[in-house]
Amino acid sequence: MPDTDLLRERGLRVTAPRLAVLDALGGHGHLDADEVLRRVRTTLPTVSVQAVYDVLHALTGAGLLRRIEPAGHPARYERRVGDNHHHVVCRGCGAVDDVDCVVGHAPCLVPSSTSGFAVESAEVTFWGLCPACRQAG
Repeated sequence: MPDTDLLRERGLRVTAPRLAVLDALGGHGHLDADEVLRRVRTTLPTVSVQAVYDVLHALTGAGLLRRIEPAGHPARYERRVGDNHHHVVCRGCGAVDDVDCVVGHAPCLVPSSTSGFAVESAEVTFWGLCPACRQAG
């Protein structure tokens, strides 16, 4: 579905900054806000930092982006939404990649106690070294 239709479907106006942010993240998951800004400015050179943050917030709230926050790293954004995948983070360079659900359906993990919560999803972050950092180390 074209990005213009995705925005309209979620009740959002179609704007150049929103389209540019979606384009910046298309095929390039796990970007921090600074990298999104750099990519957006290749097509919209005058876009403000605040505009990009506002767009990231709006698109995340509308379910078009997912925000992940690996400990000790800036928040990252990705377009892969609607599933319960997890992430692997390199302790050396900070690279992030997707890890599909280890069981196949949400929440992928079953807690021993839910304290009365209705668990809908689980977020797991695997930590290690990527192939490049392992080879360099």
